[in-house]
Amino acid sequence: MIQDEYIWDPLRKKSVKNTPEEAVRQWFISVLHEGMKVPEHMMGSEVALKHGAKEYRADIVVYDRTPQPLMIVECKRPEVELNQEVVDQALRYNNELNVKYIAITNGAKTFIFERTADGWQFMQKAPLWEEMAGLGRP
Repeated sequence: MIQDEYIWDPLRKKSVKNTPEEAVRQWFISVLHEGMKVPEHMMGSEVALKHGAKEYRADIVVYDRTPQPLMIVECKRPEVELNQEVVDQALRYNNELNVKYIAITNGAKTFIFERTADGWQFMQKAPLWEEMAGLGRP
């Protein structure tokens, strides 16, 4: 099977090169939208960040209605191990965004963390956008 050369990014509203990491990013955008009920207009893809003199791009950022950043998502190719280095990368982005949630995924595994008074805690299940945004907490 030949993989399509380009894939549609609904957040950037354009076709982008279909790399293994891009395929994971687009899959997780659908997870956020369909599974976690994040409105597409409350997400950004390849969000530019600057930390000191360094420039970075967060794979996906989820926003609340104000719009303040709520979640950073770091996407990796399927063969990349989700380890402390990947978590540290997301935490570097968080130095600029100060989010309450961080997700890391390689398409095969996904880990979501919530910032609490005690630090970052692993979440057993993905929160809905309304819960993250404080709009519909059960």
